[in-house]
Amino acid sequence: MSDTPIMETQAGDAGAFRQFDLNRVPSPCFVVDKAAIRRNLGILADIGKRADVKILSALKAFSCWSLGDVISDHLDGTCASGLWEAMLAREHYKGELATYSAAFKKSEMPQLLALSDHLIFNSPHQLDRFKEEIKAAQDADHAPDFGLRINPEHSEGEIEKYDPCAAGSRLGTPISQLKDADLSRFDGLHIHSLCEQDFRPLERTWQAIEEQVAPWLSHMKWLNFGGGHHITRDDYQRDELVAFLKDIKTRYDVEIYLEPGEAVALDAGILIGEVLDITKNGATDLAILDLSATCHMPDVIEAPYRPALLGEAEGSESLTYRLGGPSCLAGDVIGDYHFATPLQVGDRIAFLDQAHYSMVKTNTFNGVQLPSIALWDSEGDALDIIKRFGYETFRDRLS
Repeated sequence: MSDTPIMETQAGDAGAFRQFDLNRVPSPCFVVDKAAIRRNLGILADIGKRADVKILSALKAFSCWSLGDVISDHLDGTCASGLWEAMLAREHYKGELATYSAAFKKSEMPQLLALSDHLIFNSPHQLDRFKEEIKAAQDADHAPDFGLRINPEHSEGEIEKYDPCAAGSRLGTPISQLKDADLSRFDGLHIHSLCEQDFRPLERTWQAIEEQVAPWLSHMKWLNFGGGHHITRDDYQRDELVAFLKDIKTRYDVEIYLEPGEAVALDAGILIGEVLDITKNGATDLAILDLSATCHMPDVIEAPYRPALLGEAEGSESLTYRLGGPSCLAGDVIGDYHFATPLQVGDRIAFLDQAHYSMVKTNTFNGVQLPSIALWDSEGDALDIIKRFGYETFRDRLS
């Protein structure tokens, strides 16, 4: 038994996917339900309206730009994690753009300044490092305003590698190191301390830092609470969040931003794969898929966690198979799953809640095929295969 902590199986919501014929698409394939995306966006837009705050979609979690129009119709803009995401935001989305990275390249700064409405630095001295580029942008009248990401040094994370406030974190300037002079040149503060969490951790984080942050807000334009908010989850305390945000906005007279990413696509997509072979090692029944943990769902290995399987069987009579990928990595194992009947070569299976993060993290290690991408609208059953990846995608990444 490994000593590594393993996240609980994510429950996922099969929703309309229970009715989806897994053989309608090529394998492997991501299938995103547009109706589920619209539902999530409606919830987020409602929070923005009720609390009078701005909601930005975090492209790092979900950047399926074919849905850029529908996202832009509901939210106030996007947030990017660097130049390429910022370029994608301007090409396929509308509204405001906030760009943050732990560090920026000097050569990319002119483009970032031209693209962004808010440019958020990880440390105060970055403002000095790029002063020439900033001055040139200001002279050309296309400079953004500037924010600083701070580390509250208040940890609410359950898994250290996903906790922005873990000891020794490189994300944000520790609040204990900041002086009034550091903040005087910035237009806003960025605080991202959550990961897949509900309202209470946000509330406790703010209670831990409000006294110190309050004087700095007197000259600020905005306060950005970053991402990690599971607002579209059924049990999220949305009314409490609205009251909390309205109170801060009223007391400090600042614009407030939230940057949900996962919440935009929560329970809105599945990843379909096919059984390629059935083998056995000792007492363990093995099923080799055309899906790979390391290539298609790397968080399964990095977190680690066990993704939920559509239609997984329950009870002592079920059959257990260890599902793994086709790559040569010994650890390319998704997990042990239960089935009501024996698996056969050619069977299709699907993992739930794979639209966010999995899609943006896929890779072609070992020449494993990338999943196609399909958009399905469960309200009308329309299906569109919007992307297929061929050998050229693998070949052209290298030379």
